[in-house]
Amino acid sequence: MAKSAPCAREKALRSHPPTFALAGNAGGALGDLTASLVQALEELGFVPVDPTAQPDIVLNVVDAERPRPFRRRARGTFVAALWTLPEAPADELRDTYPMLVRSLANISLCFVPGHGVLFTTMERGYYLVPAGPALAAGVVSRLEPLATSRLVIDNEFRRDLEPELWAGDELTREISAVGRRLDRLGLLPAPFPVEELVSEHDLRRIKRLYSIGGLSYGNLSARKDSRRFWMSASGVDKANLREPGRDILLVSDYDSDANGIVLSVPPDVEPRRVSVDAIEHWMIYRENPGVDAILHLHAWVSGIEATEVNYPCGTAELAESVAALVAAAPDPAHAVVGLRNHGITATGESLTEILDRIEPSLLRQVPMT
Repeated sequence: MAKSAPCAREKALRSHPPTFALAGNAGGALGDLTASLVQALEELGFVPVDPTAQPDIVLNVVDAERPRPFRRRARGTFVAALWTLPEAPADELRDTYPMLVRSLANISLCFVPGHGVLFTTMERGYYLVPAGPALAAGVVSRLEPLATSRLVIDNEFRRDLEPELWAGDELTREISAVGRRLDRLGLLPAPFPVEELVSEHDLRRIKRLYSIGGLSYGNLSARKDSRRFWMSASGVDKANLREPGRDILLVSDYDSDANGIVLSVPPDVEPRRVSVDAIEHWMIYRENPGVDAILHLHAWVSGIEATEVNYPCGTAELAESVAALVAAAPDPAHAVVGLRNHGITATGESLTEILDRIEPSLLRQVPMT
């Protein structure tokens, strides 16, 4: 793995201060909150710009009944859908996640007067910033690190996979078997039926926007050699990880100049995209030679160390946070660390060994904080 890992937050190297824009109109209590959010962003050093100027953050005020998506001109624009409900939802995740999808946003901010602002993420994490005099400042302090994090989700496919690996090997067969086992155990939660929430046109936009084949949760990988590892594809049912080069991909490098993951594939296979967490696995393998497999689940284990910020999947910041926790563990080669409001990442000798070790301690519900 020849290239160096991406730097953590490169704010000091920015050629211009971070920018934001406000889209949509809000009145009443939501209008008051919106004005306070704008002020809090400006106090943090963000410069207001026109929504057409490719801002770093867009606060898109949407109607709860008919949300109007903000049409990005650049994937690097982070969109927060800002909307309101008269009272706290009975099921926070299920009642707010559809708005996140319908508004084509990176995050949903649901304002409930007297209760606070409920954050809902694409990874199905959710948490409340409670009402109070410092509500706007609290929202911006939680929003800023998410919005300014850097995605590493581009893929470069090279048709250079060795012929002897076109049909896979013992590692790809184990990935397939463990994927089926996870499915039987119910440890890979099914995504929301996105196709029922948005039109076919918007579903295509979602896939293009996030560079994903679909919404799916959890991923698996196994080290092939000192610089390469096999990993599950993005958006594929983990119970159907069958075809090497399509469902299971060989990560062969990270191109720091292009900020993308390099994949070696067979010449006659139409590959899927690799999991967006590939950069996280790449960092862990690179920094910990004793790690031979990595398993990521949307589940929990009590008493584990966890990341401080719930950075989005596929960002350099999340990868660095998780890799740092693994490196700091008493035994990095057999570690279990938490991703706040998200799930766990576990390392081990093999995927089977990891699952045998952690299964008795797994909690299906991820704590939200």
